[in-house]
Amino acid sequence: MPSTPVDQLRSALAADSARPFTTFYDDATGERVELSVATFDNWVAKTANLLRDDLAVEPGARVSLLLPAHWQTQVWLLAAWSLGLVVTFDGDPADADVVVSGPDTLDRAANCPGERVALALRPMGGRFPEPPAGFLDYAAEVAGHGDRFVPDGSARADAPALIEAGREYTAGDLAASGEAAAREWNLGPGDRLLTSSSFARTGGLRAGLLAPLAACVPVVVCRHLDESLLDRRIEAERVTRAVTRSAD
Repeated sequence: MPSTPVDQLRSALAADSARPFTTFYDDATGERVELSVATFDNWVAKTANLLRDDLAVEPGARVSLLLPAHWQTQVWLLAAWSLGLVVTFDGDPADADVVVSGPDTLDRAANCPGERVALALRPMGGRFPEPPAGFLDYAAEVAGHGDRFVPDGSARADAPALIEAGREYTAGDLAASGEAAAREWNLGPGDRLLTSSSFARTGGLRAGLLAPLAACVPVVVCRHLDESLLDRRIEAERVTRAVTRSAD
């Protein structure tokens, strides 16, 4: 049967839940965070439970992600797809059922007529010092949710999962795109991918999430990449493939 990104995460858990899944750097702040497959899956489960239990989001709902390349963006993508939601990065929040915003896009996110969630994007998923008015502070709410998610039904491979530049992709399309990228970049056991590309285009999403999921390899995500640190980081993180420009 066609797989989905959620299926691929399940496979990664079964293969080696303790291995690193994602390592995040922000060269503007000096932040470094590393999450194992198991820890990443716990964040995904908590977020999916928040969406279903607190926000009552139904399959097929549209989620506008106003977020940069970040480990929490990876979490939100898998949580949304676990529930059968449709993600958009470049759509109008006014057309979305849920908007998820970083601290720099709150004004735009306020146009969403539905649920609004704000991420402070602080180290280790920290909360806002003062929650923004009209928004749910993700970090303050998500911790209380269970780290296991039991879906009401399986997310179908033929269900819409992403809209990018007006084109609709199913969950199966996304899994297949990740598999194609993994083959193109010759990713296999022992590899580690590094990217600084935005997730807001399918090429950047392939590098930052879909190909690592398909190949079951760790990924290093760099925000505000300092090019002068790149060679040293590649060596320190044992990176075998770097995608630091548009992956399209």
